[in-house]
Amino acid sequence: MANRYPEGVNPGNLPLHSMDGMLLFTAVIGLIVGCVLIAMGRHGKQLWMWTWGIGLIIFSIVMGVVIYRS
Repeated sequence: MANRYPEGVNPGNLPLHSMDGMLLFTAVIGLIVGCVLIAMGRHGKQLWMWTWGIGLIIFSIVMGVVIYRS
C-alpha cells in the first residue's frame, strides 16, 4: 500500500494547526454573512434575521479571537 504522507511527517500532528487559516477565513465569512443578515432584516423588518445575524457575528468574533490567539 502506498504511503500517504512524506517520510518524517507524523500524521497525528497534521490537524493541530493546519486548519487555523481556513477556520479564520470561516470566521470572516461569518462576519460578512451576519452583517448581510442584519441589513436584510432591517430592510424587510424581519426580527429572526436580526437575531441570527447578531448571533452569527458574536460567535464569529469569539471563534476568530480564539483561533488568532492559538
